[in-house]
This record gives sequence, structure tokens and C-alpha cells, in this order.
Amino acid sequence: MKFRSIIEKLPYGEPFLFVDEIHEASQEGMRGSYTFREDLDFYRGHFKEVPITPGVILTECCAQIGLVCFALFLMKDSISRSIMVLSSSEMEFYHAVLPGEGVEVISRKLYFRFGKLKCEVKMYNADKLLVCKGQLSGMLKPVSDG
Repeated sequence: MKFRSIIEKLPYGEPFLFVDEIHEASQEGMRGSYTFREDLDFYRGHFKEVPITPGVILTECCAQIGLVCFALFLMKDSISRSIMVLSSSEMEFYHAVLPGEGVEVISRKLYFRFGKLKCEVKMYNADKLLVCKGQLSGMLKPVSDG
């Protein structure tokens, strides 16, 4: 599976897609990146004088790259009727991410069984400083036909 095809299968679109590129993927982990564009709407209010990327958005970026893209890679085409939904998160934050900054997310599988994926994720900024780290879990949820 080519990495671009993983991104194309994500159930997200603008303005809620936080994956630009997948750089590496294996059975044990994934590495990808995203640049937080300066025109993203949440910067208008978080914070008014000195905008920074909200922690919940950083967590979402980690989840999209380190959990959902990773699940798509691990399952290949067999989850075409399922999506990975976040079931738990525990994150610690160390550095702010400013508008226009790029980040890299590295995910390492802790386990994947019975439709549940748990990963350790780390996010680094362009200076290779640790922005945040933690553990994320997600579960496969069947998609109904409507």
C-alpha cells in the first residue's frame, strides 16, 4: 500500500485533516508530518494576542497520523467498512506549536488485538524538540450503510 493511498482513505477532510505526509510505516510503527497553516481558523481565538495550536488539535494530529493512518496501514484493505475511533488518550505537553510550524509524529505500537490499537506517540517540532507525548487507543467501528 502506498503511503498517499493511506491518506486518501482517511475519513477526514479540510479543515480537519492534520496529515500532510507519511514518511515511514512498518508493523511496529509509523512516522508522518503536518504543517499547521497560519490561516487555520482556531488561531483567531487561541489565543487572541499570541496564537498557539490548541492541545486538543495536537492530540488529534497525533491520533490521525499515529493511530488512524497506522491502523489503515496494518489492516490494508480489510477495514474498508470500518473506521478507527479514538477510545482513550493520555498526553503530556512540553512546547507550543505556533502558526506555520511543521511537526513530525512518531508512533510505536503497544498492541493491536480484537480491533483495538494502542500506541505510544511523540510529536517533535522542526528543531527536533519534543512537543508532546503520550498513549492513544482506538477501536475499529463498523460503518453502516445508512
